[in-house]
This record gives sequence, C-alpha cells and structure tokens, in this order.
Amino acid sequence: MFIKPFNPDKKKIKKDPLKKKVYKKRPCRFCMDKVTSIDYLDYQKFGRFITERGKIVPSRISGNCARLQRQLAKAIKKARVLALLPFVAD
Repeated sequence: MFIKPFNPDKKKIKKDPLKKKVYKKRPCRFCMDKVTSIDYLDYQKFGRFITERGKIVPSRISGNCARLQRQLAKAIKKARVLALLPFVAD
C-alpha cells in the first residue's frame, strides 16, 4: 500500500458548504402562451406538471413563474377533488 508523503505547502481547497447551486431559470410556458389564468377543467395540460407518483413539480424544475405556479397548484388540487385527476398514480 502506497502512502502519500506529507506536503505542508500544498493546501486543500474546501468547497463552501453554504454555496448553493445556481439553476438556469426556464421560461414560463404559460407566460409564453400569454395565459392569464389557469382553469381546472384543462386538466389534460397538467400532465407535464405532475410526476409519475402524482406530486406537483416545483417551479424551479417546471419553469413556471410564481403567480402561475400558485394557480396551477390550486387547479390541480381542485381537479383532484372533483376526480378529474388521481391523487396518487397507480
């Protein structure tokens, strides 16, 4: 087994644990289509904003703006209550 010799001149550079990853902001699909409000009856469009397990995708991944992400979450929850969307995937 080879052991490295101690080198006092060589300094270890530690990564800053407080530094966060910077995500590239995706453009909001609804803003690009100039949608003003999201209706729960358009539940066919919600497929890309729900995971396989039935969870709502966060806005940093989907790219939605904050206003439309809140409307989307309310519409998905309302569609679930009215049995248009499942609560959990099979």
